Amino acid sequence: MYRTTADLERLIDHLQSAPRDEGLVEMVVRRPDIDLREVVETGVLDPVVGLVGDNWEARGAPNTADGSADPLAQLTIMNSRVAHAVALLEERWPLCGDQIFVDMDISHVNLPAGSRLQIGAAIVEVSPTPHTGCQKFASRFGAEALRFVNVGVGREGRFRGLNAFVVEGGSFRKGDRVRKLTGG
Repeated sequence: MYRTTADLERLIDHLQSAPRDEGLVEMVVRRPDIDLREVVETGVLDPVVGLVGDNWEARGAPNTADGSADPLAQLTIMNSRVAHAVALLEERWPLCGDQIFVDMDISHVNLPAGSRLQIGAAIVEVSPTPHTGCQKFASRFGAEALRFVNVGVGREGRFRGLNAFVVEGGSFRKGDRVRKLTGG
């Protein structure tokens, strides 16, 4: 059950019309282990471990010299409109692999690297490290969806999501406001 490129392209106006300055947290997902997802109502963001209860630090990263966790990629944030477009059902959003789903414009134009967001009581900064889809994303949502989020309008709009790191820790919950503090 995948959307075609043509189906996804018909949704571009809707995907790009997300709020620019303030949106909502629509889902919080912890990843306690590889390929495990835990949808939670509340989360705690910590400058050292990222999302408390997530395996970001233990999992490491292929882009670091020693395979340790990338401090600029503690969190992945995805536009919930895009998640719904590719996953089709809200219960499949966690398969995207992201931790925080927001109804907000997370494009490069609106949130360039260095932009800061307040999520509940926490503050995060948008990382310059790109967040791109992988083979798992393609196997879950189709090769056309992977291409759609990684090329052209999808890349500029950060349809695959963005990487961020915690600047000031704090708690947040589904339904909380996400507010742009600095950015485009």
